[in-house]
Amino acid sequence: MKIYVVIIIQLMIWSGYTLTEWLSKHDQLIYNILMFFVFFYIAISTGNHIIRSPKKTMIVTMISLMLYSSFHLTMSFFVY
Repeated sequence: MKIYVVIIIQLMIWSGYTLTEWLSKHDQLIYNILMFFVFFYIAISTGNHIIRSPKKTMIVTMISLMLYSSFHLTMSFFVY
C-alpha cells in the first residue's frame, strides 16, 4: 500500500514540475534541467521518507516518472 501512496504523491510532484515548467517557459534550458533535478530530489526524498528503502524508492520513482511522462506525451498528441 505504501508504494501506491508514493506513486500518487510523486505524480502530484511531477504535475507541479510541469506547471512550474509551463510558467517559466521563457527560461533557458539549463534552468529547466536544474529545476527537474530539484523536483527529482523532492520526489526521491518524499518516497524514501514513506517507503524507507532507497532501492525501492528509486524503482518507484522511475516507475512514476515513466507513467507521468507517457501520460504527458499521450495527452500532448491529443491537444496538438
